[in-house]
Amino acid sequence: MKATVRLPVLIAVFALAALKLDARAEELTFAPVDEGAQVASWQAYKNRLLEALETKNRRALMAAIDPNIDNGPESKPGLDEFRRRWDFDQDSSPMWDELRKAVSLGGAFVKNAKGRRHFCTPYVAAKWPTTVDPFAYGAITAGDVLVKAEPSSDSETLGRLTHVVVKVDDWEVADKTSGFPQKWTKMRLLDASGYVPEEHIRSPIEHMACFAGEGGPWRLTSFTAGYLPE
Repeated sequence: MKATVRLPVLIAVFALAALKLDARAEELTFAPVDEGAQVASWQAYKNRLLEALETKNRRALMAAIDPNIDNGPESKPGLDEFRRRWDFDQDSSPMWDELRKAVSLGGAFVKNAKGRRHFCTPYVAAKWPTTVDPFAYGAITAGDVLVKAEPSSDSETLGRLTHVVVKVDDWEVADKTSGFPQKWTKMRLLDASGYVPEEHIRSPIEHMACFAGEGGPWRLTSFTAGYLPE
């Protein structure tokens, strides 16, 4: 079921005209990837997992996690450590939303250093092109995302972006309206800057979820930032 995806070096090309930003893409495409879309067992597991996350069903979520889950290179493996580091018993734990977002974006089959195959989500982390600095760039994960001149939906629209890689100056900028909950990401567009809603852009070093299940029941085997489980 594994697909081969080759991504070119992704470079955004923008031109300023009449103080407007005309976003013209040349070999920008970082199209969404979901190599598990046709894997029936994965899809059934994914649906159960997302339901557990939406309802914060801890019992169901525990059943979906490998007992020896990899918690990162500097953490002990296992469920006890997973529960501790994620404040598992708290409804306010960021895990509920972070894991849901990672899984919802689709993923790809990858091999770790030991040759073991995992299905990892989101595709942004699993398929990030090695020629692009993962610390300085992010991926627009939606279509027709408006680029704003300032961090406000009321500001001038400079252009639109669809599934591209862009250079990031600041990952989280507050909205110009005091107290308004919308957060923005500031991008560098050649000699200009623009802002997109932070929910429409993702860093490849954000949390990546990896799963194993070929030949047996699917289980979450790792959920860490910028790290492929051993």
